[in-house]
Amino acid sequence: MTTQTELPDLQERLLDVAGRKVFVAETGDGPAVLLLHGGGPGASGVSNYGRNIAELAKEYRVVVPDLPGYGRSSKGVDGADPFGHLAEGIRGLMDRLGLDKAHLVGNSYGGACALRLALDTPDRVDRMVLMGPGGIGTTRALPTPGLTSLLNYYSGDGPSRLKLEKFIRNHLVFNAAEVPDSVMDERYRASIDPEVVAAPPLRRPSGPNALRTLWKMDFTRDGRLARLPVPTLVLWGAADKVNRPSGGRMLAERMPNCDLYLVANTGHWVQWERAELFNRLCADFLAGRR
Repeated sequence: MTTQTELPDLQERLLDVAGRKVFVAETGDGPAVLLLHGGGPGASGVSNYGRNIAELAKEYRVVVPDLPGYGRSSKGVDGADPFGHLAEGIRGLMDRLGLDKAHLVGNSYGGACALRLALDTPDRVDRMVLMGPGGIGTTRALPTPGLTSLLNYYSGDGPSRLKLEKFIRNHLVFNAAEVPDSVMDERYRASIDPEVVAAPPLRRPSGPNALRTLWKMDFTRDGRLARLPVPTLVLWGAADKVNRPSGGRMLAERMPNCDLYLVANTGHWVQWERAELFNRLCADFLAGRR
């Protein structure tokens, strides 16, 4: 999402990571924090975290990539193991930036990426903040209306501005009036990039291995959660229509070092809808302040 606050000067680079391009913007000094965006149509790093970068950069080195498949990064995500593919790409970016360890902040698809990276290589993650992450009980019930709308964006009659606006206003945020038309225009233009249309980065698993893929995408089936040492803060909008808020309780019950904060009158985009609260909670948690 775009922001109504002024962004600091950002250093922008397009880096080669294992033969693929990853776009990254960064600013600030201090411990490194990677902000991993969600997977909605037209998403990108800087646009999703536009209301948070400046505040976090006051005490952190803020690194904001476009996830593989999105923005200015190389397109295409491995449909057989999408969370693993994203995690591998971000871990490769950390190697490229010389970061042995970093804080991870992830929303939705980016939250799933952060959690998978932490499960696979916990020694690479200092602290973690997850906002409505994907992959929490995804095979246990029918998809939510919001997730169904997201997954159907590129199917049927294909992408359209009307479909995008309905998804954002009806499913993504609590107060639709807060989202300006300019946001819809920006997101729609990004969503119809021919390379993205040809290989949507977030789609419903299909084919003979669909069930195996769904199991890989359900973290509540992963026994490693109960042993994950990474201190984690889960922020979940109480009115989230994309990923069920009950997922927050599931994570808090399974992870040994997990705090849960349920945010009232908030949808799927906690960091955008409740930016002031998010910025304070995130900065304090990553610094170890209570």
